[in-house]
Amino acid sequence: MQFNGEIAVLILAAGEGTRMKSNLAKVLHRLGGRTMIRYVLETVLSMSPCCTVVVVGHQAEAVKEELNGFRIEFVLQEQRLGTGHAAMMAESVLEDFAGTIVVLNGDVPLLKSRTLERFIESHRESGASGTVLSALLDDPSGYGRIVRDGDGQFVRIVEHKDAGQHELEVREINSGIFCFESSDLFASLKKIDRRNVQGEYYITDVMEILKNEGKSVGVYLCDQKEEVLGINDMEQLEAAEKLIANDG
Repeated sequence: MQFNGEIAVLILAAGEGTRMKSNLAKVLHRLGGRTMIRYVLETVLSMSPCCTVVVVGHQAEAVKEELNGFRIEFVLQEQRLGTGHAAMMAESVLEDFAGTIVVLNGDVPLLKSRTLERFIESHRESGASGTVLSALLDDPSGYGRIVRDGDGQFVRIVEHKDAGQHELEVREINSGIFCFESSDLFASLKKIDRRNVQGEYYITDVMEILKNEGKSVGVYLCDQKEEVLGINDMEQLEAAEKLIANDG
């Protein structure tokens, strides 16, 4: 499936990754001989997006050097004030783009292009302004939770640190992978705030804003949960490396 000019991709890769306990930026850690960010980039470029933007911050020059030669745009997030703030930095590059923006993090090296393509297809067929890719985990600790109403419809995404006891029991997690229609994304980013435990701008809040404005939002439940897991520490990196070795 080729999406070409209908799709732009925004990769968030500015984080330090303190839980890795390493001097190296998280997305530059290697598994299977390649860096995490290179896996992610090669996956999204296989869809031939019209524009690919990588948000850099921590060790920005090293990340740029790693991706030298790819046809991508870089934007710098000097102050790292959350995922929503990172997306705000990309507006200057994507302000003239009218189509679907795929947002994902640079630490999901196991993500396969077919999974991403199915997600995008589902979003576009539904006519939604925003769609989040979710998964069911036995241990959802650390992930934002997908909150649904009694009819199973999306209500909001609650970050782990902001979740109450009932929300912490939810097993359906936010993968950090989204599709947004461009005008809806950037208009909603102007309306988010930092009133949360971490004092950050959350891109997850865009979904709730869109819903409250009466726009269609959706959830795509992915059955390949291992593909959407982010790498946050060395133990997870080792586990992901084993999965890649077995896949090969």
